[in-house]
Amino acid sequence: MALGPTVIPLPDVAGYLVAALTGGTIGADELTGYTIVWQVRTPRVLLAMVVGAGLSVVGVAVQAMVRNPLADPFVLGISSGASVGATSVVVFGLFTGLGLYALSTAALLGGLFAAALVYLAARGPAGLTPLRLVLTGTALAYGFQAVMSLLVFLSPDGQAARTVLFWLLGSLGAATWGSLPLAATGVVLAMVLLSRSARELDALAMGDETAASMGVDVVALRRRLFVLTAAVTGLLVAVSGAIGFVGLVMPHLVRILVGSGHRRVLLVAPLVGAGFMVWTDLASRTLFAPEELPIGVLTALVGVPVFVTLIHRRGYLFGGR
Repeated sequence: MALGPTVIPLPDVAGYLVAALTGGTIGADELTGYTIVWQVRTPRVLLAMVVGAGLSVVGVAVQAMVRNPLADPFVLGISSGASVGATSVVVFGLFTGLGLYALSTAALLGGLFAAALVYLAARGPAGLTPLRLVLTGTALAYGFQAVMSLLVFLSPDGQAARTVLFWLLGSLGAATWGSLPLAATGVVLAMVLLSRSARELDALAMGDETAASMGVDVVALRRRLFVLTAAVTGLLVAVSGAIGFVGLVMPHLVRILVGSGHRRVLLVAPLVGAGFMVWTDLASRTLFAPEELPIGVLTALVGVPVFVTLIHRRGYLFGGR
């Protein structure tokens, strides 16, 4: 909270936070610093924590649900559907009556529509099988991306492409106190529900037949996981855009640190993801200040080498040495 284009001393930051939380007073000459800390940086840092924790814990759940180490929260096509919703706002001005919440509302609705479409298309006689989920999500993601590209191409506004691209790469620059409660509630609820299902996730990761032999209702569990991960992913994409690699890399990194047991992984992954996102967001708003980098650029720059290193790490196998 102290760091940024304008550096504010830590004692002043602490004083502003105390004043905001207790209803204290500040001097007239401190109003600018107080506004920066309390109205701009505090909700942004908290939202970074929420998004990082949420993407990490959803990544753990999705990888167990589809039994694929390359799966992440966006493998189901939800981010692509949200992108179509956000693009519609930029290009056609939909939901303009909602003001600052127009983009996030349209993105959330687009993401939930994509999730419903994937569910209906992937559902078969045996329920939601991992392969059908991945293939259906991937195929529909390409379809939504084509629709988004068409909307940008047809837009009479040349700035639309830049705006959409910046949103697609992710940003926390629009963080407000109003954007926090719903996203935070969804992430906390997901953490609680997934922690209660840790044993079932352990069984599911070993295969459907093994899980069924251990008394797990595989069809019902995968349906619950799909609904939960789709809803939380839609909420996160709506407030931050599509921030890649966090939900893919963090679960693997945590498994190296604490083992593969989901009870430990689901406890540590949100903490690691939250810390990573806070510092990545700090870098995105300070490296080229006053310009701001899309946060997805930095997560990819960090995530790619880390993921390649994990693949070659002895004892951590992606299908072979």
